[in-house]
Amino acid sequence: MKFSKIAQWTAILIAANSLSLTHAASDGVSPYAESAPGHFHPQGKPPSKFTLEMNDQVKKSLPFEDTRDFEESQKGLIAKPPFNKIMAEAGNVAWDMGSYEFLLQGKDFTSVNPSLQRQAVLNMAYGLYEVVPDRIYQVRGFDLANMTLIKGDTGWIIFDPLTAKETAAAALAFANEKLGKRPVVAVVFSHSHGDHFGGVRGVVDEKDVQSGKVPVIAPEHFMQAAIAENVFSGNAMSRRIQYQYGVLLERSPFGHVDQSIGKNVANGNTGLIAPTRIITKDFEELTIDGVTMVFQNTPDTEAPAEMNTYFPQFKAFWAAENVTGTIHNIYTLRGAEIRNALNWSKQINNALHKFGEDAQVMFASHSWPRWGNARIQEVMRAQRDLYANMNNQVLHLANQGVTINEIHNIYRSPPSLQRQWAARSYHGSEAHNSRGIINRFLGYWDGNPATLVPLSPRESAPLYVEMMGGAARILAKGKELNDQGKYLETTEILNKLVYAEPKNQDARNLLADAFEQLGYQKESPSLRNSFLQAAYELRSGLPGGLAPRATGPDVIRALPTALWLDFLAISMDSQRADGMSFTINLVTPDNNEKYLVEMSNATLTSIAGYQAKNPTLTITVDRSNLNSVMMGLSTFEDLETAGKAKFEGDRSAYEKLKSTMVKFTPNFDIMPGTLNASPTPASGNTSNTAPAFSAKPFEYVTYTSEVD
Repeated sequence: MKFSKIAQWTAILIAANSLSLTHAASDGVSPYAESAPGHFHPQGKPPSKFTLEMNDQVKKSLPFEDTRDFEESQKGLIAKPPFNKIMAEAGNVAWDMGSYEFLLQGKDFTSVNPSLQRQAVLNMAYGLYEVVPDRIYQVRGFDLANMTLIKGDTGWIIFDPLTAKETAAAALAFANEKLGKRPVVAVVFSHSHGDHFGGVRGVVDEKDVQSGKVPVIAPEHFMQAAIAENVFSGNAMSRRIQYQYGVLLERSPFGHVDQSIGKNVANGNTGLIAPTRIITKDFEELTIDGVTMVFQNTPDTEAPAEMNTYFPQFKAFWAAENVTGTIHNIYTLRGAEIRNALNWSKQINNALHKFGEDAQVMFASHSWPRWGNARIQEVMRAQRDLYANMNNQVLHLANQGVTINEIHNIYRSPPSLQRQWAARSYHGSEAHNSRGIINRFLGYWDGNPATLVPLSPRESAPLYVEMMGGAARILAKGKELNDQGKYLETTEILNKLVYAEPKNQDARNLLADAFEQLGYQKESPSLRNSFLQAAYELRSGLPGGLAPRATGPDVIRALPTALWLDFLAISMDSQRADGMSFTINLVTPDNNEKYLVEMSNATLTSIAGYQAKNPTLTITVDRSNLNSVMMGLSTFEDLETAGKAKFEGDRSAYEKLKSTMVKFTPNFDIMPGTLNASPTPASGNTSNTAPAFSAKPFEYVTYTSEVD
């Protein structure tokens, strides 16, 4: 069958006439025109002849004749909603599936890797689907994740209530409208990432949870992982997520097209209700409302705390986010601890032999189900072997001397895996995951003393520019390389020039052109978005006035005081604290906690359960009132005036500590000169952006909920 076979199934998917994904490029653009018609940026370029050739090779090399994913993605469709936009309570757009309708134009977008376009079209599934007749349903396309509803004897057991209250409420309302209204009798959080618990308040009342009427079930260490994983480096992650998720890019064939496991992340009210039932055993059986569930704890896989679930009555296996039909992130580009690829593989293997030999349907928190035991085992083995091969062969090469700076150009998964859609580089990629694996086991150093204490890029770049003969020669060589389609080589030398001369707009523009072509070629949207976001910022600078995504009060309330104190230590500028010495006893009577906070050697430390015998200052405040300070809604002074905080001793210790605090904002340079660049008008999408930050000192200022 030809590649155009996809058109038949895409027609079913989008309820249109066809999606003509022809074998040859057909947009009729010149090989490298000055600007691209229809591009959201006035300096944006069309795909070059080299990009067209590379993407055409993708069409020839991959099994586009295998259309099973298209069949499975639409199996069980009950209804599509009459709306494609969901508003947040704050008045902003929480979710806009309509912004991706360009994917339904019936075109082969030559500015998108054909494999990625295939995935992007598959992720346009939007509506209510039946997974197991009259028992298991999913609402897909209302957020990055799916919301799953299990029909019990009297009500719904909901798995993973999305990111935002608004999208979760809309999903539940749509299911009730089409299937008959039923109460929610239980909620399950499969793992500790925000797109799997953040919408909980849209489906259940916390009073019903606290009373025991509606249990909330989660894997062991869920709360610790959900809160702690991204606190310390949350501001940096907020900035980097703009690259990985392309949140500032226009949704267009030249910008953001997909996030591989869904379209993107909803921007609404994110909440958190603490679980009331924790799964602690490797395998644990529980029956709720007539539904028997066998939970499989899978810690240290896709998330620090995660669990699969098997439904023996329905022969249905819920794979959480452990099996989603893509190379997932071992190293996630926005930043996180490196994941354990080998353990991930072993946990899939456990599930394969415990449940996979009997299961007749496998479904997950992203993507679409697979039906039939042979199909289930095929996908599970592909995912199992993918992570094991990546771990083992990367270390095999490392043990032969291949370094972290070489592995991404050497490691490739076996051809048998490369030709399986369930093992393609979508959410993660072989390139950056392979580097992550070496980093997990060997660290960042490649063993060469010259790279052990390297110069910073801004220090080394002028040396390179001088030795290469100056900016004019580098620009000329960069243009020559770019015209030859040698985009990585172009970026290698132009990046040096941009670091040495951040205001050299000719260098910035040429580097942006090379980044843009690399983005068009990438199969992984995380890589595509990163290249395209960099191109955007090199041309226009970082836009201001970004719509905020506020930290949810539930998250702040659940944040341990000890973790907040640790974050204050990170927020402190050590240079400002030089010469300071004091101790503060912090007492929170309503939860019977005490902390000793000490400033010594320009370093802030704290310890729970201790008090200084002769403290410089004692601060007494209920933790319930401290929450408002942590959220940036009030200050210690406000609480003191209201009689809700008491200061005893030398108040200068507080004033000194406050003077060292730095407000973090997610708008620092990634590409040098971004903040000072002269903006070129461009219509970027800003409906999904990073969190807002408090302008007040001595407060908790940022939290980023991990979504991948």
